[in-house]
Amino acid sequence: MYPPSRKDFISVTLSDSHSHTYNNGKHRRQSCWRKWKQLSRLQRSFILFLLAVVLLFGLLSYPSITERWRGKQWLNLMILCGPLLVVSTGSVDRLEVVRDAFRHAWKGYKAYAWGHDELKPISKSFGEWFGLGLTLIDSLDTMWIMGLKEEFVEARNWVEKELSFNKNVDVNLFETTIRILGGLLSAYHLTGDQLFLEKAKDLGSRLLPAFKTPSKIPFSDVNIGKGTAHPPRWTSDSTLAEVTSIQLEFRELSHLTQEPQYQEVVDEVMKLVHKLPGKQDGLVPMFINTNSGQFTHKGVFTLGARADSYYEYLLKQWIQGGKTEDSLLEDYLQAIEGVKKHLVRKTGPSRLTFIGELSHNRFNPKMDHLVCFLPGTLALGAHSGLPGDHMDLAVQLMETCHQMYKQMETGLSPEISHFSLQASDGLDVVVKPADRHNLLRPETVESLFYMYRFTKDTKYRDWGWEILQSFNKYTKVPGGGYTSINNVRDPVNPGPRDKMESFFLGETLKYLYLLFSDDMEMLSLEKYVFNTEAHPLPIWPSPPK
Repeated sequence: MYPPSRKDFISVTLSDSHSHTYNNGKHRRQSCWRKWKQLSRLQRSFILFLLAVVLLFGLLSYPSITERWRGKQWLNLMILCGPLLVVSTGSVDRLEVVRDAFRHAWKGYKAYAWGHDELKPISKSFGEWFGLGLTLIDSLDTMWIMGLKEEFVEARNWVEKELSFNKNVDVNLFETTIRILGGLLSAYHLTGDQLFLEKAKDLGSRLLPAFKTPSKIPFSDVNIGKGTAHPPRWTSDSTLAEVTSIQLEFRELSHLTQEPQYQEVVDEVMKLVHKLPGKQDGLVPMFINTNSGQFTHKGVFTLGARADSYYEYLLKQWIQGGKTEDSLLEDYLQAIEGVKKHLVRKTGPSRLTFIGELSHNRFNPKMDHLVCFLPGTLALGAHSGLPGDHMDLAVQLMETCHQMYKQMETGLSPEISHFSLQASDGLDVVVKPADRHNLLRPETVESLFYMYRFTKDTKYRDWGWEILQSFNKYTKVPGGGYTSINNVRDPVNPGPRDKMESFFLGETLKYLYLLFSDDMEMLSLEKYVFNTEAHPLPIWPSPPK
């Protein structure tokens, strides 16, 4: 477990003492505090450095000073100055704000949606998708990482006593794999608790019928109680992202259980996609037919919905397996070259680099927020020894994803942005009325986490902090929970949608916490690879040469 750091403990302890000992001086200190916060970080750091030097020399010169200040005067000084010394780094107070955000989200979930899939924070009710406690399981590793022991134990007890997969219910193979199977596997690795592995194995075996198709490309839906599977009602196609973004989890399940069938079925999917015709310089169509095993809707290429995590999992499977599976690396490198060749453009006004879409050789300057996973993935690849220009592109795209937030009146990104190609247009980011919603998505803060880990550039932390403040200002619901909103361009009436997605706790807040943490060994990227739902899984040791 990652317990609260010593600085966290000092901050909490001093804050508690402060509230009990100095109630009558509260307003004076608040005024002092506001003036302190108005100083820049550099100014605060310089002042504190000088104070520390003066204090150190004073103590060295006058040993008896500790005797004279042993009593109340010394305690008063520590209580008054302690929080300033802790908060001045910008790290600890940001971590606490993220923890507070999680506690607030969890408060709503526990009060109004306990054991159900999703919280509806406005109506103080719940929504059910699969009936498997989606938010609870998606949040297990987040609570463990944040050191929220009480909340974790409550959730663990629910998993032990209430979670059953023996239900006559259709579930989406992809969503259930990344959120529930991934969440259970991650919780097992972080805690060593066999309960989570047993539940993961039970679920994994119930998902296998999805792969019983003529082509071995899995159906999108599976009944985990009956052991039957089927495509959506309207098509026999599965989306490319869904069938190629379940591999990390199934492979890890085989790795843990020494039962090969889980890895075999998902590896077969990758082998089929690897050799399929219909790609364009490594870019893949969005749909694949479960009967024929062939791409459909050919000629349409995007890194957004229905295709995004295919590219992410090419790289991450290669990393997970100890960088030994050459076909995965080959497909990833080819795809990134295809992205640079066909999809990368710059805006006219400010020359922002963005990723568009291609439809039958016609370019569309449209970019889903989902695509903001790409800077982090590119950075992870560059860190793993892939070409340096991948990192150059990551830096440029990260700036664009930041601008998708910064240029909105609420400071929150829309679900979809369009970009101006002409300098005369004035604005870089154009948002159509149907695309103005924000679902509390994680992709930008995910990439900020990777970019900070690899560059140590504090601007990425500052950008994440701005996003968190906007979430707290426009999406926080007073009674508990956070809500997606309808209009990021209207700060007066953003239009709450009454839904808190499980990934807000499982991904968004987790990546913000990791972004602000100074502990680079916490879920080291040399040891863990994150699935597309932010659940960390171990990197396997490389086989001996």
